[in-house]
Amino acid sequence: MSPFDFATLVVVDDTDRVEVRLNRPEKRNAINKQMVDELNALLDDLEANPTRVLILTGGEDGVFAAGADIAELYERRRDDALAAINLSLFERIRRYPLPTIAAVDGHALGGGAELAYACDLRVASDRAAFGQPETRLGIMAAAGGCYRLAQLVGESLATEMLFTGRRLRGEDALAAGLVSRVVVASELLATARELTDEIVKSSPLALRLTKLALHAPSTAHPAVDILSQALLFEDDEKMTRMREFLERR
Repeated sequence: MSPFDFATLVVVDDTDRVEVRLNRPEKRNAINKQMVDELNALLDDLEANPTRVLILTGGEDGVFAAGADIAELYERRRDDALAAINLSLFERIRRYPLPTIAAVDGHALGGGAELAYACDLRVASDRAAFGQPETRLGIMAAAGGCYRLAQLVGESLATEMLFTGRRLRGEDALAAGLVSRVVVASELLATARELTDEIVKSSPLALRLTKLALHAPSTAHPAVDILSQALLFEDDEKMTRMREFLERR
C-alpha cells in the first residue's frame, strides 16, 4: 500500500518502481499549483533513496494532462513567471537519478506535454496528441517546450508546433522520435510496465551514470563517460554480474 496521500495524484509504490497517475479528471488533469506541490513532495521522498523507476501517466479517460491550469495562469504575474513554478518541477524530474517514463494516452498539451518531455522515455497510445497551444493564449511554452521539444524532434518541426499549435499524434510522434513506442490505449500501462521490467534488470548505478552521461553537455564528453566507467569498474555489482556471466558460459 502506498504511504502517499495526495489529492491530485494516485501513487502506487513498489520495490523497484513507483507509478504516479495524475488525478484531476474534472479538469482534464490540468497541472495546478497543488499538483506541482504534491509532485515535489513525492520527489522529496524518491530522491532521498533513489532506487525506483518513475512512471507518470494520466487517467483512463484518454487524457494525460490538458495543460497547466488556465485559471491559475490567468492570475499569475511577472514574479510568478520568474519563480518558474512548473519549469522547476520539470527540471527536477529531468534530473531524477533513475529512469523516468511518461505513459501518454490522449492529450498532452502545453504544460502536460512539457511534463512528458521532461521524462527520459515516452510511450504513447495511438490516440495520444502532443501540442503547444501557448501562443494562442498570449504566452509561450516556457516550462521546457522551447528547448526540449527541439532536442527531441528537431528544430523545424518544433518551430512549427510552437508557432502554430500543431499537434503531433500517435504514429507521427513515433516517426518524429518524440516517443519510443505506440500501442493501443488498453496496452499502454502494460507496455510501460514491461519497459520498466527490462530497465530494472540493469545495475542501478550503471543506470544512474548512463543517465548522467546522456544528459551531460557536449563539452563534458568524453570526460564524463571515462570517469563514470572508472567508477563502475570498481563497483562490486559489476564484479558480481560479470562473474555470473562468465560462469554461465
